[in-house]
Amino acid sequence: MHHSPCGDTLAGSAKMSEMSSVESSQEHLSDPSPSPNSSSSFELIDMDVSSLYEPVSSHWFYCKVIDSKEIWIPFNSDDSQQLEEAHGSGKDCNERVVPTDGGRYDVHLGERMRYAVYWDEPPSEVRRCTWFYKGDKDNKYVPYSESFSQVLEETYMLAVTLDEWKKKLESPNREIIVLHNPKLMVHYQPVAGSDEWGSTSTEQGRPRSVKRGVENIPVDIHCGEPLQIDHLVFVVHGIGPACDLRFRSIVQCVNDFRSVSLNLLQTHFKKAQENQQIGRVEFLPVNWHSPLHSTGVDVDLQRITLPSINRLRHFTNDTILDVFFYNSPTYCQTIVDTVASEMNRIYTLFLQRNPEFKGGVSIAGHSLGSLILFDILTNQKDSFGDIDSEKGSLRTVEDQGDVPTLEEDLKKLQLSEFFTVFEKEKVDKEALALCTEKDLQEMGIPLGPRKKILNHFRTRKNSMGVNRPDTSASEVNSSKENGDYLDVGIGQVSVKYPRLNYKPEIFFAFGSPIGMFLTVRGLRRIDPNYKFPTCKGFFNIYHPFDPVAYRIEPMVAPEVEFEPMLIPHHKGRKRMHLELREGFTRMSMDLKNNLLGSLRMAWKSFTRAPYPALQASETTEETEAEPESGSEKSSEVNTEETPVEVKEELPINVGMLNGGQRIDYVLQEKPIESFNEYLFALQSHLCYWESEDTVLLVLKEIYQTQGIFLDQPLQ
Repeated sequence: MHHSPCGDTLAGSAKMSEMSSVESSQEHLSDPSPSPNSSSSFELIDMDVSSLYEPVSSHWFYCKVIDSKEIWIPFNSDDSQQLEEAHGSGKDCNERVVPTDGGRYDVHLGERMRYAVYWDEPPSEVRRCTWFYKGDKDNKYVPYSESFSQVLEETYMLAVTLDEWKKKLESPNREIIVLHNPKLMVHYQPVAGSDEWGSTSTEQGRPRSVKRGVENIPVDIHCGEPLQIDHLVFVVHGIGPACDLRFRSIVQCVNDFRSVSLNLLQTHFKKAQENQQIGRVEFLPVNWHSPLHSTGVDVDLQRITLPSINRLRHFTNDTILDVFFYNSPTYCQTIVDTVASEMNRIYTLFLQRNPEFKGGVSIAGHSLGSLILFDILTNQKDSFGDIDSEKGSLRTVEDQGDVPTLEEDLKKLQLSEFFTVFEKEKVDKEALALCTEKDLQEMGIPLGPRKKILNHFRTRKNSMGVNRPDTSASEVNSSKENGDYLDVGIGQVSVKYPRLNYKPEIFFAFGSPIGMFLTVRGLRRIDPNYKFPTCKGFFNIYHPFDPVAYRIEPMVAPEVEFEPMLIPHHKGRKRMHLELREGFTRMSMDLKNNLLGSLRMAWKSFTRAPYPALQASETTEETEAEPESGSEKSSEVNTEETPVEVKEELPINVGMLNGGQRIDYVLQEKPIESFNEYLFALQSHLCYWESEDTVLLVLKEIYQTQGIFLDQPLQ
């Protein structure tokens, strides 16, 4: 679609210099023939007109290639200003490296290239832009090259100063640019037949609008991000390289999450921002899919993949197979190593680039990513110097020194005679946990003792997940038979879990299958006293229609039935259709219970105030009374039980996984989603990246650890 250049020009906001040059032409109209003899009048006009020219203001852009199409995106106003200052800083400006986009990208000024700092991404071309022309098939404007923009600017300056218009220029690409007047400048395609353009005869005749200065083109230029970073969050993706329905990468999805968070900080943490108590939260993506699929496994899979329904099979190989990879010892080790080493690498790099950073670190995982993080967290050791003496902390035998405990364990198993064999081979407790049956056979351990040792040490190694702090080996084994407190490792492949370089404050799981995987591994219940060795907080956040999400709380308190916490709508209350639905349900219940009841009573029941949505100022106990929006039961059951639940829910013990607070949090579905749950199921699994409600809960919990609370919810 092309609009006429005039229409475009009128639509654009006029720049001061252009306005002034119009005024200059009007002056000429009012005095069309100044006396040739009166040199003073000429001098006066010349002085006035030349002073009306103002140099164009530049803005810096970078070029993103999306679907093999070049799109020019402006830097935010702060970054552009920084680049401009560096550009004008003198001789060594070409050596300068300017951090942009909150420090996530570096611009090498001399190369005019922009590089990602924390992840792999093709570099983007950078340009100092002053003149633009309307793009090919869309309404976006494209900047001219810096050298040609300079030529255009010089031509424009002469035209304004001398008030001589209808200037024609030919660009390096053989386009013709005509400056008719300050308000009408156009650009013609080169003659058809040119190889590099290959334009049709219909295109070449149509003039395209040319604009001077970024102020005159329709483009959104955002303000910069706050410099101060209060908290760092690593985000780990789920299966496959694509994270949402638009098949975008984890980097793009986390960009969305971050920009939603910046908007919410301005609206919901206004007071804290005004008092300069907070800056922002930095979200950085962690990619494990690419390293896994670069192991050569894709080539091997391709050889055995059937040729039919090629696209679907490629999709399966690229995505669903990640789940199977995670259940295979070879690739599971690759995945956990990649995730942990990436998080450690990025953390170290982040501290180097932000030496003044004093904030905490949290981690978030989507789908399978949350299971990977859960497994890594359950296998951390709390040996960072401070001994955790809180109730329920896990003291596994491994942490109490190697040789004596190994000797004690062998004594318990009545296998003390083999201690000397292990001592001779320099096998300590940790090494023994890694030994295979073949290793033990080679050391000369007979079959019976071999089986006992393997069973005992595998159980102990994996028992960090859920055993009571004082559980002995025999209790672990008996609990296995009873199917009571089983360890997280049951059914999970044997893997050596890497250690993280920091203690995460909170672990957020989005649309997470953790509950299902633990159950399938044979875990029926999580000990209420169990908590992650190095992480205090755990939030399981999901959409009610997400087919991949499962609850955690029923595994901690299976004897009590209770609803998950309802995540408040970011505008401060329940979504209107949920309030209406609950109101109608209450009304129909009242009518059922008392068919002859007056209509007035029924109307009262409909207009009865619903329970308030979760508010920042409320205590945990108060918020637990929040009825849920029908994720697992019908609304009728919920609303009928709600008054009873209010009394019963207070004493529920949801364990120590989230420091005694609630773990399961459910989003409110949108009206259109309740229209067809199945239709929106897949979308629900991928909805978290742009969900304000999710981001607000994350920000609220992160800032609460620093004693900073939300403003009162908007009414």
